[in-house]
Amino acid sequence: MSEPWADWEHVLKLDPDKELYEDDTFADVAACGTDALEIGGTLGMTEEKMVSYIEAAAEYDIPIYQEPSNPSVVVDTPALDGYLVPVVFNAGDVFWVTGAHKEWVRIENGMNWEKTTTEAYIVMNPEASVAEYTDADCDLAADDVAAYAEVAEQMFGQDVVYVEYSGTLGDPEKVRAAQDALEESTLFYGGGIHDYESAKTMGEHADVVVVGDLVHDHGVDAVTETVNGAKDA
Repeated sequence: MSEPWADWEHVLKLDPDKELYEDDTFADVAACGTDALEIGGTLGMTEEKMVSYIEAAAEYDIPIYQEPSNPSVVVDTPALDGYLVPVVFNAGDVFWVTGAHKEWVRIENGMNWEKTTTEAYIVMNPEASVAEYTDADCDLAADDVAAYAEVAEQMFGQDVVYVEYSGTLGDPEKVRAAQDALEESTLFYGGGIHDYESAKTMGEHADVVVVGDLVHDHGVDAVTETVNGAKDA
């Protein structure tokens, strides 16, 4: 049986440290056409903020996944379809490869492994918070990205490979290189998706386009345009 993301084309990432845009509601968010909601962020995360967003989203019929940035904000609730836990393959600080995860397994009540999937992150924007946080080596050529993707799938068995340009639109050739290196893993792309064309462009190379800050900065209508672009790719 294939994992749900094998059928996804678009994911909307909500940051609990930020407000929804103007008069947008969680009902609007759930109706934008995205295939799933991913709730998480790098900075300012607390369990209380996570719970607030998860509970609000759970009122609607849409898959919800938590992407917690650290073990202290993991929310144990049946409202979640699962957990997507980043493993930063090009991190300079090994803590973000295995060190943080050693602490994850010590959380109260332990990890729910049946609902947990790790994402092989390849972080590409050196100015992004996640790059600074993990001391990522972002100076990667297309063949470097492809090699990381292949290592993630073939050596580490990662079902999700995530090329992350957080905050800026990435190089389509590097995203395509990652896709060409994969056999069965699902390729996520995130970063700088802001309209129909950018979503369509990256959707032609990645299996799943992830949209984040757009929903907080410009609202659900703008997100719907990216849904259309990803699905037309």
